[in-house]
Amino acid sequence: MKQIKIIPCLDVKDGRVVKGVNFENLRDARDPVEAAVAYCREGADELVFLDIFATVENRSTRLEWVKRVCDVVTIPFAVGGGIGSIEDMKALLDLGVDKVSINTAAVRTPELIGEAVKEFGRERLVVAIDGRKNPVGSGLHRLEVVVRSGNEATGIEIVDWAKRVEEMGASEILLTSKDADGTKEGYDLEMTRAVAEAVSIPVTASGGAGKLEHLYDAVVTGKAAAVLAASVFHFGEISISEAKQYLKERGIPVRT
Repeated sequence: MKQIKIIPCLDVKDGRVVKGVNFENLRDARDPVEAAVAYCREGADELVFLDIFATVENRSTRLEWVKRVCDVVTIPFAVGGGIGSIEDMKALLDLGVDKVSINTAAVRTPELIGEAVKEFGRERLVVAIDGRKNPVGSGLHRLEVVVRSGNEATGIEIVDWAKRVEEMGASEILLTSKDADGTKEGYDLEMTRAVAEAVSIPVTASGGAGKLEHLYDAVVTGKAAAVLAASVFHFGEISISEAKQYLKERGIPVRT
């Protein structure tokens, strides 16, 4: 097993880090620059910044928000939200961002994945996939891709989409369960494992972390290569060092 990454996520709205449940009922958490400095100091392996209302508001990522964080971050830094073109990606990479993450744009314009890989290299591109779980017997896919901050169903089966994303050249997948997001009841292990076993690129589990056991479960049962969390880190319920120590003691290799 390769070393597992611990990744805090900054969901940003109006220039502030926020956190909600199921992508709704957002509450203020902290300043993104303050958070970035703290997570770098605490030993996070990467940092993800998501401009969560950019796509819904039909605008590009707010570069001024990203630049403030980019100026202080000392670990690999990925940005998503509102990225819909090669030009949007270039603007972020020129700021010093290490990786860009596309979600709705990838579903709408799948050829953008290949164009980005050709332009910037596959290691600079993450494809984020948001999913929901539909009831058995509903006539819908059990695991379905949703877009526009989870507000719009696509009718696309999530494993099929993950395979396509890999074939088109993405270097990794950031997989978030809308149903589990912010609940602190654990990652969607069914969804995470289904995607992780279907592709050979790394899959980051996102949505639902509430206690240390959930991180372990995401890796062992969900087969995730990285675990992303927000609430538990932002509100001081779990520290990066605690997460790493917990996994290490249970035989999971982590970066120290």
